[in-house]
Amino acid sequence: MGNSALKSHLETSQKTGVFQLTGKGLLEFPEELQRLTANLRTVDLSDNKLEALPPSVGNYAQLRSLTLNSNRLSSLPSEIGKLKKLETLSLSTNRIQRLPPTVDQLKALRTLILAGNRISEFPTGLGALRHLDLLDLSRNQIRSVPAEVSELQVIEINLNQNQISVLSGDVSQCPRLKVLRVEENCLELAAIPLSILNESQVCLFSVEGNLFEVKSLRDLDGYDKYMERFTATKKKFS
Repeated sequence: MGNSALKSHLETSQKTGVFQLTGKGLLEFPEELQRLTANLRTVDLSDNKLEALPPSVGNYAQLRSLTLNSNRLSSLPSEIGKLKKLETLSLSTNRIQRLPPTVDQLKALRTLILAGNRISEFPTGLGALRHLDLLDLSRNQIRSVPAEVSELQVIEINLNQNQISVLSGDVSQCPRLKVLRVEENCLELAAIPLSILNESQVCLFSVEGNLFEVKSLRDLDGYDKYMERFTATKKKFS
């Protein structure tokens, strides 16, 4: 991509606080963006060939949205934790295996999208993110959901298309969880914690494509309770 084109993008970003450069085959984070650390609020570099983020990404003090879908990132620098105003971090379709521990410092984060990566263990430490509404971990290689899941404050967890065979009953203790998606995993009916039906706030529990017929959920203790919540929510939004 020509320098003049990049220059005009930078000039526009200086005025708007938005830098969007998608599908341009970028191999690295544009160095010229360093000049805009003070006022950038939105960065979208999706559909490029970025393999790494520079530590200087932590300097974007005003950044609220960072979208890097469909790149070649295998990790994130620990400096990502400095983005105190970041509300949306979208990293779908990369090669990320794990998150740096500093992610728990993103106190303003509301949306974390990690779909289509190489994550094999459910990320811990996200319970510190008190404003997180959506956690999307679909299309990864996660095998189990541990007890620490109860610390999450999220409204929705998407775990579709993983390899989950163990789902901790502690997920029912998530205080704000309304939507739990575990479609196309390796769950047996016996692995479904009854507490999700009985004791949780979950009003949409998606389990299609596991190792049992969805209709057999009806035989489980607490299914009626779950259906009351499901129906009440449906009425609210119809």
